[in-house]
Amino acid sequence: MKRYPLLRGALLLAALALPGTPAIAADTSPLQYGALPAGAYAVVAEVRAKAGKEEALRAVTLPLVEQVRAEPNNLLYFLHEDRQAPGHFVFYEIFKTQADFEAHNATPHVQAWFAHLPELADGGVKVIRMEILGNEGTRSP
Repeated sequence: MKRYPLLRGALLLAALALPGTPAIAADTSPLQYGALPAGAYAVVAEVRAKAGKEEALRAVTLPLVEQVRAEPNNLLYFLHEDRQAPGHFVFYEIFKTQADFEAHNATPHVQAWFAHLPELADGGVKVIRMEILGNEGTRSP
């Protein structure tokens, strides 16, 4: 097959077209969409580095990923950086409850991160508290 890459691709496409053959691999993440608990609390937050402080803000922000994911009631935590505007960070977070999100903000690692923001961030953190829709059982009363 090494000599016939087009044939290999055609065979793959044919296999995907067979009945009962999944076209997309199953979700293997530990948290399945349907497993989100009722009242799960989502947050989108963003912070922008001051000019010339992009690397410093990145350096103090990256360790949060591992630390927050280790929190007992954190269900999902992603840190993103704008490809076209380095130093513009966006967080997507889901916690079991709002109280868990508030407890997260009080942890020593998050408080230490907040302490760096006056020096490194332009205007602090903008937080949008989101309700998750489209998952049966997740909508809060």
